[in-house]
Amino acid sequence: MPQPKLATFPAIRGALRFYQIASVITGVMLLLLCAEMIIKYAFGYELFLGGSGGFLWFAPVVETATGHESTGDGVNLSLGILIAHGWFYVVYLFACFRVWSLMRWGFGRFIMLALGGIVPLLSFFMEARVARDVKAYLAKREADEASAAASASTTPAHPATPATEGSR
Repeated sequence: MPQPKLATFPAIRGALRFYQIASVITGVMLLLLCAEMIIKYAFGYELFLGGSGGFLWFAPVVETATGHESTGDGVNLSLGILIAHGWFYVVYLFACFRVWSLMRWGFGRFIMLALGGIVPLLSFFMEARVARDVKAYLAKREADEASAAASASTTPAHPATPATEGSR
C-alpha cells in the first residue's frame, strides 16, 4: 500500500484536526438525536422552543393515518436536531474522506470512519483511535527520515577515490 509523502504531512495534520472537531460535533448531535427519538417514539413528545407552551417545552405527538404529528407550535427543536445532525454528518464524511485519502488507507477503514456518525458513541472511540494512529505514524516517519538524513550526511556521498599517478 502506498505511503503518504512527507510533503503532505502538514495537510494531514490539518485534516486530522478538522476530523477531530467534526467527529465530536457529529457524536454529540447523534446522541441528541437518539435522545430526541426516544422521547418522541417511546414517550410521545417533541421539544419546542417558544410558542404557546413557553420558552422550552414538550408537546405531545399524536399518531395519525399519515404518521406521527406534533401538536406543538413554535420552533420544533426535535426537527432542528434531526436536520443539524444530517448536515454535520455530511461535514463529518468530508473530514473522514480527507484523512482517509491523505493517509492512503484501505476502503474498509473509510467505512469504519463513516460508521462513526451513524453508530452512537462510535465517533468518540474512532476519533481517539484515528488521532493516536495518525500522530504515531507521522512521528515514526519523521524520525525515520531524520535518521536517514543524519546517516546520509555522516557518510560521504562519493567514496574517496584512490590517488593515481595522473591525479598527484
